[in-house]
Amino acid sequence: MKLDVIKLDGGKAGSVDLDDAIFGIDDIRGDILQRVVTWQLAKRRSGNHKIQVRNEVSRTGKKMYKQKGTGGARHGSRRAAQFVGGAKAHGPVVRSHAFDLPKKIRALALKHALSSKAKSGSLVVLDNVALTEAKTAALRANFDKIGLKNALVIAGPEVDANFKLAARNIPNVDVLPNAGLNVYDVLRRQTLVLTKDAVEAISARFAEKEAA
Repeated sequence: MKLDVIKLDGGKAGSVDLDDAIFGIDDIRGDILQRVVTWQLAKRRSGNHKIQVRNEVSRTGKKMYKQKGTGGARHGSRRAAQFVGGAKAHGPVVRSHAFDLPKKIRALALKHALSSKAKSGSLVVLDNVALTEAKTAALRANFDKIGLKNALVIAGPEVDANFKLAARNIPNVDVLPNAGLNVYDVLRRQTLVLTKDAVEAISARFAEKEAA
């Protein structure tokens, strides 16, 4: 698959060959994408939700009243869950929400996410994203020229410092290095923007996985 390469100012900068095994999948598997997005979001959850259990409630442990002869239930402590101010039964505790997902599934989902952008015409390849000045207004004007309003930019091995500063105040635009490429961020933005370096890195990344 061939795709035109453009500059930030909208000018042409040649073309690039995209690997069909990565960017040319026709049958996009939504179920695989859903599995990986769920896996990513589960890993992000802090899991610090917590309630007080019986031994953590600061209430007296003295027996409320005598065991027999009251005609009521035989309670032993005001810390029980049925009393106001008592502990909660079977509530959430601190834990990890993460779960395992095979590497092959994660790699396959990334291929399908990239292919979905290419198939829908929402993939843009830029020559580079280096800026001489960190000017948000100028970068926003460049984005308007090439039609970027809601985008994920994969900038290369490292994000240019000026580009990062200029882009951080533009809403609905995320900027990541090659190592940050992931299924969730690709899908949550309308347009995927790759630099030529990023395209080469993605091809090399999958080549290494297949060799392994």
